[in-house]
Amino acid sequence: MDAELVRHVAVTTGLPEPVAARVVADVRAYYGETTETYVRRRHRELRQRDRRNDEIWPRIAAELRDRVVAPGEVSERRLRRIVYG
Repeated sequence: MDAELVRHVAVTTGLPEPVAARVVADVRAYYGETTETYVRRRHRELRQRDRRNDEIWPRIAAELRDRVVAPGEVSERRLRRIVYG
């Protein structure tokens, strides 16, 4: 855990340090998700909302471009391969 980051979050938000540490850990875990895990999770979530693959692939590709640690350009073919193998 990055102690300096935890202190910064605690000071700037007024959160107690233990709560700030949990927030930092949650954010790190969220952004620590691999590209493959993220693609599979988002595909599953969007399919559960009755979205079709022709809507899903461009959306996931756009989301990946906006991630804090973006994986670079990801083609629809690669997205399909991540989900379906």
